[in-house]
Amino acid sequence: MDKALRTMLDNWEKMKRSEEDEAEEDANQFEASFYALMQEVRNWVEGLEQPPKTLEEAMQLEKIEELVEQLPVEIMLNFETELELIVDGEVREEDERYD
Repeated sequence: MDKALRTMLDNWEKMKRSEEDEAEEDANQFEASFYALMQEVRNWVEGLEQPPKTLEEAMQLEKIEELVEQLPVEIMLNFETELELIVDGEVREEDERYD
């Protein structure tokens, strides 16, 4: 999860600094790395002996708290939405992801 987080944060910074001609590619790289991170989170949560039953429980897990501390505030809502889907055992279809 740590490597996926670093990659996503690097892509976030790159996207914020991108010039107009690079903006779409940088945004796509960020999006892909965000969902790669969320897949790592899903794998971790699903591997817990007692997975959280609510978003609130998930947000109180030490590993999630550490991750959240490093996330840009601008993507917190997306993170929480995806984490809630994980807790609920749902999988977002590719075309339903954020654009």
